[in-house]
Amino acid sequence: MKRNLTIAVAALAAGLIAGAAQGTALAADAYKIAHVYGKTGPYEAYAKQSHVGLMLGLEYATGGTMKVNGRPIEVIEKDTQLKPDLGKALLAEAFGDDDATLAVGPVSSGVALAMLPVAREYEKVLLVEPAVADSITGDKWNRYIFRTGRNSSQDAIANAVALGRPGNCIATIAQDYAFGRDGVAAFKEALDGTGAKLVFEEYAPRDTQDFTASSQRLFDALKDLGDCKRKFIWVIWAGKGNPMGKLNALEPSRYGIELATGGNILAAMVAYKAMPGMEGATYYYYDIPKNPVNDWLVKVHQDRYQAPPDFFTAGGMAAGIAVVRALEKAPSGDTEDLIAAMEGMAFDTPKGKMMFRKEDHQALQSMYHFKIRVDPKVDWGIPELVRELTLDDMKIPLRNK
Repeated sequence: MKRNLTIAVAALAAGLIAGAAQGTALAADAYKIAHVYGKTGPYEAYAKQSHVGLMLGLEYATGGTMKVNGRPIEVIEKDTQLKPDLGKALLAEAFGDDDATLAVGPVSSGVALAMLPVAREYEKVLLVEPAVADSITGDKWNRYIFRTGRNSSQDAIANAVALGRPGNCIATIAQDYAFGRDGVAAFKEALDGTGAKLVFEEYAPRDTQDFTASSQRLFDALKDLGDCKRKFIWVIWAGKGNPMGKLNALEPSRYGIELATGGNILAAMVAYKAMPGMEGATYYYYDIPKNPVNDWLVKVHQDRYQAPPDFFTAGGMAAGIAVVRALEKAPSGDTEDLIAAMEGMAFDTPKGKMMFRKEDHQALQSMYHFKIRVDPKVDWGIPELVRELTLDDMKIPLRNK
């Protein structure tokens, strides 16, 4: 009896050890996705949308299982607080300590540029979403960087289509950092050959609240130009303190000056309601794309959050879908396998088809020329589609050479 008991105890212990080992193995089988983004700070609204979208994208692409290739997906969140040095440290932590399969983020272009060398050092994929600066997939790029977010050139070319007509005169105001300066540089290049002239550039600190002095310089640059068919101030701004409403309150129309800008989150587009007819080009507005992925996103988001999906929600979802499709093609999760799978990979998103260009890993995608329509029952100015600019319409220059 005693011998049998000893054998039973030994067998139970062995079983427990084996079970623990198996549990450890199963836990190790998870694909770890690090979302390294600015959860707190001036872009908090953007960050929240991006994370919600990422999780919805993973859910959609996995059919609700949150598994791919039979392995669970584990999402690790890290808050950069919009600090470049912290972003670098957190990405290194994700790759080095957490052994993340790949990372997604961040929100800020400045933080993204600081993070790029970390991806190269650890030889792991960083999928940039939604940071916009051209240099991310341009002269600061390395082969471990992919981007689902649009770049400054895509923004600029789309807006140049909207505004770049012969005889038009344009001044710009932008934030004085990578996003703003890259955006204006790309816009200036895109205007070349359209017949429009860029006559003045104004840059302001990211935390500017009083735009009186900037407005006066912009007005002075445009008001006395007599040979312009139309006069525009094109605004490129991210985060809090957006100057659109403040510029409009200073009545540029008294000088025959119109305001123009790209798309934005719904809260920022409340200011657009005072500018019916304003033109520009946007990355996303929930009512524009007509495809099954966007239909799913709009319905699910409305049901869960009692609001339509926003600008950065769509981008986050595109990133989540891209992650799953890449892992389906590269089940090992090995970096070289992922790069081989993702280069040239086409995938469906709320915006329709995107494709990672092989040469710089930038996602080519549609943009939307809009004109603002006002509906008294809607809190924001509605960007009504004028023309979809498809992958074939957008000749995005390579800037990583």
